[in-house]
Amino acid sequence: MSKTILTVDDSRMMREMLLKVLSEAGFNVVQAEDGVAGLEALAAAAPDVIITDINMPRMDGYGFIDGVRREGRHRATPILVLSTESSAEKKQRAREAGATGWIVKPFKAESLIEAIRRVSS
Repeated sequence: MSKTILTVDDSRMMREMLLKVLSEAGFNVVQAEDGVAGLEALAAAAPDVIITDINMPRMDGYGFIDGVRREGRHRATPILVLSTESSAEKKQRAREAGATGWIVKPFKAESLIEAIRRVSS
């Protein structure tokens, strides 16, 4: 059975790129354009892995991760941050919110797929 990935990113181009890469790798992909939409999608999607950006309108990635972790069912769902940011401070803040890993944009498709397989096995 293929795994479901929830991607949360305000960039339509990034969502389309993730959809293409992840679909071709055999994953089901559910998309949301920000943290608010991401939390709404969570209930219906029941994702195996979540990929989120940090800088988004309405609700940023930190707020989204925090919201996911407060939701009991998703306390252990792996969350990968995919961001242009790479400062130690931002990574630490994401870890404290509950992120599992961090990938810097632009990403290599193989690296992303490998990271997903690593956190979801």
